[in-house]
Amino acid sequence: MTKKRREYPYSRTGLALAGLAFLAACASPPGAAPKSAGSGWVKDEVSDSYVFGFPLVLMDVSREAATGSAPGQSQPNTLRNAQSLPPVGASSPSEPNLDTLGSSGWLDLSSEPVLVSLPDSHGRYLDARALDMWTNVVWSTSAQSGADTVARPGTKAAAHAGGVKAQTIAFVPAGWKGTLPAHVQRVDVSTRYVWFLARIETRGGDLAAVRKLQRGIRVATLSTWADQGGHGSDASSAGASQSGDPVAPGTPAQQVAALDANGFFGRLSQALEDNPPVPDDPHALKILADIGVHPGDAVELPANATDGIAAGYADGRARVAAPPPNLLAGNGWLWVGDDAGNYGPDYALRAYTAYTQPGLATASDEVRARVTQDSDGHALNGANRYVIHFAAQQLPPVRGFWSITAYTRDGALDDGGPVRVAFGDRTGARRNRDGSLDVHVSADRPRGGTNWVPAPQGDFRLVLRLYAPKPAAVDGSWQPPAVERQ
Repeated sequence: MTKKRREYPYSRTGLALAGLAFLAACASPPGAAPKSAGSGWVKDEVSDSYVFGFPLVLMDVSREAATGSAPGQSQPNTLRNAQSLPPVGASSPSEPNLDTLGSSGWLDLSSEPVLVSLPDSHGRYLDARALDMWTNVVWSTSAQSGADTVARPGTKAAAHAGGVKAQTIAFVPAGWKGTLPAHVQRVDVSTRYVWFLARIETRGGDLAAVRKLQRGIRVATLSTWADQGGHGSDASSAGASQSGDPVAPGTPAQQVAALDANGFFGRLSQALEDNPPVPDDPHALKILADIGVHPGDAVELPANATDGIAAGYADGRARVAAPPPNLLAGNGWLWVGDDAGNYGPDYALRAYTAYTQPGLATASDEVRARVTQDSDGHALNGANRYVIHFAAQQLPPVRGFWSITAYTRDGALDDGGPVRVAFGDRTGARRNRDGSLDVHVSADRPRGGTNWVPAPQGDFRLVLRLYAPKPAAVDGSWQPPAVERQ
């Protein structure tokens, strides 16, 4: 049965029990005596503050890792374009995408707007999004295109969504007053930095066409836009290309995990100065102040509360990694529903999503479901063979396309397996006579070799990606079938 429990920690409509501790300090009247370090409140508030601040710290570390002049980095307000599908091994990002080539860059709005120009994709699937430093999606192509459909390039298959028309977007710093060029969409952003990502559909053998579209994505500050003919700079020349998804592979999360409490909250304090939270977060700032964290200032965690700080910090880290109760769930699969990219004060969901799926799009752009167990609750393992049976009327509901990829439990491609386009509706899926579809998952190619997802030899996870999903995929009325062991 599909589950979608609206029991938000720090809910939009009310306070769940898990959120009461977070807001308790706010009930203290002005001028109240400082809290006692031994009262037990330190543990709760350090834990809650970690959950609140984790997305900003992760984004700030990611931005720092990706920007600069070192190999693999690029300057602010430029893009890096992936030139090939990701390799296997430790150098690959977690759960590398085998359906698209990505372009990524960090925009700095500290002094003026930054403009991004997208080319006409001529029907090829292209999605782009911009995230503020709290991982909220402030703009995406899906929000502009609605449910329009275009013909899939190079095939006679049914029309699908995802092609975009040429357009230019201006990301504008808060409070900026000025004039933008004609026909430019204005997007106001409250944080100094913006993470911009674009993905273009590929089947592996058409990379030249994808790279041409990548070169057509242009970025420039407003002051240089006119000097460059109103088109910005060529993204391909703004920085060297890199193989694989242009997001620092794994290192930002590892760097955050290595921080102690002083290091984490010190980083949070500095990032808050340029990247304030949205207006409905004042309670979180009050609690941060309780534990000695003020935007831009040195951190002074409560004295004589070493045990409480350590316990709260460990608890916060565990909570960030734990699936919150309001994920969509069905047949062992878990995925973020219609709140993806627009979290409001749902700090638990926001932190978990940043931890597991950094840069996640809105549910209108993509749904990404994961499963690690078969229908009997046993871990998926390459020593076994599995089948996923989609009934004729229960195929993944998309306006774009869908795919299934197997990764190791750590989110890597199998070192001993083939590097290939993920299996899906674009890769020769053969239906049964009744219109249903059986997808085979195993380490060895099944008899006939059709509808096969290659799996690692050991424990693994499956990721089902739905590009431009229909509402049924995000409102709980559809769920992926169980993974059955044969």
